[in-house]
Amino acid sequence: MTPTPVPPASANLAGGLAQVLSDAWDCEVEVTNLAESSAGARRRNVAFDATPKGMPTTPKGLPTAELVVTVVPRGAMGLNSVTAEAQMRRLARERGVPVPEVIVASEDESSLGGPFFISERVAGETVPRRVLRLVHETGIGELLAGQLGTALARLHRIDPADAPDGMLDPGDRPPSEAALEDLETSMRELGVLDRPALALGMRWLERRLPKTPGRLSVVHTDVRNGNLIVGADGLRAVLDWEGARRHGDPMEDLAWPALRMWRFREDRLEVGGFAAREPLVDAYLADGGDFDEERMEWWKVLGTLRWAVGLYAQASAHLSGTFPSIIMAASGRRVAEMEWDLLMLIRP
Repeated sequence: MTPTPVPPASANLAGGLAQVLSDAWDCEVEVTNLAESSAGARRRNVAFDATPKGMPTTPKGLPTAELVVTVVPRGAMGLNSVTAEAQMRRLARERGVPVPEVIVASEDESSLGGPFFISERVAGETVPRRVLRLVHETGIGELLAGQLGTALARLHRIDPADAPDGMLDPGDRPPSEAALEDLETSMRELGVLDRPALALGMRWLERRLPKTPGRLSVVHTDVRNGNLIVGADGLRAVLDWEGARRHGDPMEDLAWPALRMWRFREDRLEVGGFAAREPLVDAYLADGGDFDEERMEWWKVLGTLRWAVGLYAQASAHLSGTFPSIIMAASGRRVAEMEWDLLMLIRP
């Protein structure tokens, strides 16, 4: 994350955070060193320090806690509720997936201007180009890909029945069919069904619809370079669980970080621009995962098409005034790039 000082207009955020943590820790808490992060198009992330004044240390035995708050602004597009997301993070952390510990989560909009959760702040790089610079300087690309494969295998071992109530769930529909139906609905609502590249991609996906996997699993849906915290020792945390689903095809999670758009000009390294596919898959298999190359390739095409539509939707949200943001506006210029990627994936 790239932190910048919080503007004076947001000074009341410190007071709201102090009150929330004072209630959670049952003592007076002082909040200092607020720094806004540039990460996230839909949600606000602010790093800060919290110091208890009524007891010598925080509940974890530290004099000061280094934390980050994620706030979903009113009117922002949401997926899972912050409560469901926080519970999913806690469950994944319990099962061995590296996830920042959640301190408190709330749907109450009155404290911080929107539903929020506060979690521990994990040191490391999240900005993709900085991640790649660190990877290339330290030579940890294959290590990182292997750690990611292990994390995904552990996530996919979680019984969907253990997932939090209220999580996104395609219901009885097979994941691939549900994904196609939802994508077509989005395209129709946005008026892009007749864009030639997108229409061709839809036909390709329909003709090659994969079989439903023998075992459905909890899926994150957005594991990629940009949603990882990386240090010199490799993977430290997986972020951004707002799109996690209860029943999914695990190959969706392996395909998503392998898309070209997450390689940031390092196209020769399929997984996030930091490694080839083999270390990811080998580690996934070694930790009990079941790999299917044909389904992974299908989900790569689906993911590329879905992201093209998602970028179009973000730009539309800005233009319509639903969620004005320069980040959302800039998304529109990448739709054509995604169409090119899509055509390259499905060409004979």
